[in-house]
Amino acid sequence: MDVRSNEPFWLVKNGMKHSYPSLRENLDVDILIVGAGITGALMAHAAIKKGYRTLLIDKREVANGSTSATTSMLQYEIDVPLYKLKQLIGEQGAIASYMACRDAIYKLEDLVGEIKSTCGFEKKESVYFAGNSKDVKWLKVEYEARLVAGFDVKWLNREELGAIYGIIGEGGILSEDGGSVDAFCLTHDLLHYNVDRGLSVFDKTELKKVKYEKNGIRALMHTGAEVTAKKIIYCTGYETQGMLPDKIVNLKSTYAMISEREDKHPAICEKTLFWNTDDPYLYMRTTADGRLLVGGEDVDFKNATRRDLLLGKKKDKLVKTLRKYLPDIAFIEDFCWCGTFGETEDGLPYIGTHPKFPNSYFLLGFGGNGITFSVIGADMIIGMMEGSSDLLSHYFRFRR
Repeated sequence: MDVRSNEPFWLVKNGMKHSYPSLRENLDVDILIVGAGITGALMAHAAIKKGYRTLLIDKREVANGSTSATTSMLQYEIDVPLYKLKQLIGEQGAIASYMACRDAIYKLEDLVGEIKSTCGFEKKESVYFAGNSKDVKWLKVEYEARLVAGFDVKWLNREELGAIYGIIGEGGILSEDGGSVDAFCLTHDLLHYNVDRGLSVFDKTELKKVKYEKNGIRALMHTGAEVTAKKIIYCTGYETQGMLPDKIVNLKSTYAMISEREDKHPAICEKTLFWNTDDPYLYMRTTADGRLLVGGEDVDFKNATRRDLLLGKKKDKLVKTLRKYLPDIAFIEDFCWCGTFGETEDGLPYIGTHPKFPNSYFLLGFGGNGITFSVIGADMIIGMMEGSSDLLSHYFRFRR
């Protein structure tokens, strides 16, 4: 299944950073990771740091799936608002999930520094604004929930949104904790860094069959090569749904576009993430080279062909919506693309073991927090392998 269409900006911008071979020999390792996107790269980094003999494979080229299409907005805000999540899973789990996503942004910042990545990580604030007056009431409830939970937030009224950001909105929540990154570049930088430390990476290598045994697994590749491992970790995003007996995710198509470098926008936008309460919601941020990235117009995924045929229409609607909220902005589209992502009922990921798959772990970060969930999940899975428990493992489990 195609997970992106046209050429996303990140793929064009970065080109082919590093190239890896397909797997053609039998290997024995501690951990086999399936999926060489940002999630698999973060998982591999955590495993190598702990000293595990680790092998990573992908049926595509590295980072050429969803990672190449992501807008890489780093937020602690989960797709389900905090006050609603508390109703769904309880106060403890909801606040812990939000706090973990916030902390993951700073962990990622440290990681970028550790490996000296050129991924353009930027620390940013975040503005969640009401696109219409009827959303103000519940958005204020959300603001109070975050304030009580200890998050660094401030309420902005209509006048402040206009005066500070040039946005036409009815009110919003300003959060101090956010960031942005080039996830395609970071994925390549993470893998290149860890290959020097013993990680084995093979792309264009498709997993065909896995035999789950008492003390490990045997995995057969399309090349005929076989991998023996103590554990297998699936970092395969929504495509994992095809192998699971449970329905865990709803598929959505999302659309994004990015401006020319010469387009001008308020200077404060350079350090701010924006998203609103519309359904589907609009989201915006600038890139490290000063472009404005705009996304949204999400629809239920039917098939890749239908998704791609909507690209021109969705791009025009995005421009119209952008100018509704930022009427004074100059925007000429330079790149546009679409992709497919997974959305769970509670906005939370699935991280941990599944009863149908012995010696296996799953790291499946869905929704708008895929990257921060992956940071959290990589540490959680290492902990599970070493016998330690984590509060969030209960809330992120299968069949919850």
